Amino acid sequence: MEKFFKLKERKTTVKIEVMAGITTFLTMAYILAVNPGILSATGMEFSKIFSATAISASIATLAMALLANLPFALAPGMGLNAFMAFTVVLGMGYSWQFALTAVFVEGIIFLILTFVNIREAIVNSIPANIKKAIGVGIGLFIAFIGMQNAGIIVEGATLVSLNPSWLKGDAGLALLGLIITGVLLAFKVQGALLIGIIITTIVGIPLGITKYAGGSYVPPAPYFFPFEFSNIFTIDFVVIMFTFLFVDMFDTVGTLIGCATKADMIKPDGTIPNVKEALFADALGTTVGAVLGTSTVTTFVESSAGVVEGGRTGLTALVVAILFALSLFFEPLFGSIPGAATAPALILVGVFMITPVKDIEWNDMTEAIPSFLTILFMVVAYSIADGIMFGILSYVVLKLFSKKAKEITPMTWVVFALFLIKALMSNFA
Repeated sequence: MEKFFKLKERKTTVKIEVMAGITTFLTMAYILAVNPGILSATGMEFSKIFSATAISASIATLAMALLANLPFALAPGMGLNAFMAFTVVLGMGYSWQFALTAVFVEGIIFLILTFVNIREAIVNSIPANIKKAIGVGIGLFIAFIGMQNAGIIVEGATLVSLNPSWLKGDAGLALLGLIITGVLLAFKVQGALLIGIIITTIVGIPLGITKYAGGSYVPPAPYFFPFEFSNIFTIDFVVIMFTFLFVDMFDTVGTLIGCATKADMIKPDGTIPNVKEALFADALGTTVGAVLGTSTVTTFVESSAGVVEGGRTGLTALVVAILFALSLFFEPLFGSIPGAATAPALILVGVFMITPVKDIEWNDMTEAIPSFLTILFMVVAYSIADGIMFGILSYVVLKLFSKKAKEITPMTWVVFALFLIKALMSNFA
């Protein structure tokens, strides 16, 4: 294990990696219930989607562990599942088989782009200050997700607002968990995030928030090649496939950069070790997920929770992969952990992820403004990809009009062009 995962080289141990893996899994286990809930609106079977979610997450994360040796986990991504269900199927009137065909084709294209190093080149093209801003933005974004999951922040007259009953129910339990986990972190207790999740889950039992369904079951088989190729040569198919492709690409790029930055894995030249293998795991997950009947599989931002716990190798990802496989048979156990218990971990991850903000060149406005917009739009647009888009667009425009065009690399120009095309398609289609 030491030889394969290079634990000493990355200054970690089996114990740290296992705890980091459990922490990552617990913070993202909600996808096992949420993804089937969203996709079942299309007429798909909830139980089959549950199986597809767990299996695709396990396979993709296993690939990340064994091929890339990185502590990042993958699963069907939030946002893209909603786009598939509510826009493509319910909004545009296409079948869910048609939508999954678009996801499948996207996965194949991703595999090709990864083999020819185009996705790796895109990762490396992101300017250094925007790379730092991506980590900061992800920290705030994941903290915001945690507050939503706990019901601390809810919809209101001003788009979002503080829950008026923030001391009661799930919100109150989450805030209590925030205090418990915060104290553990202050005392530098190893595994503080995981211990906080466990204690908060237990406290939720007498409050009636943690409810264990009990038992275990043999999960049904997922779908298998549920595709519809009759409409693939239409404009709608191209637009839908491109949307899946674009959002998945830059969500993954942003997550890899943000988590790698926090794990101190970014090399002096700005590259991420084994990034090609990591991108391959992502593309493989999307392709396999579509075959089994679920939307785009992507690298999860919640991986940062495991990184904060000390996860530095693929052993962290291996633990997550195993837990996703086991969840097929013990769904009631994992499903009993309330969102209020995992929310404190997500919120406090923001504390750790925000530290690179001090290293951004705030005195140079051509660097500061793109970095700020990257952070801002990640949170307010609820999208990692949109944050990167506004960062790159503003970076190129400001450099160009400030007579600093020489600082723009050729690949950054390519990424700028891709974002510009997306923006034009979104606004004038």
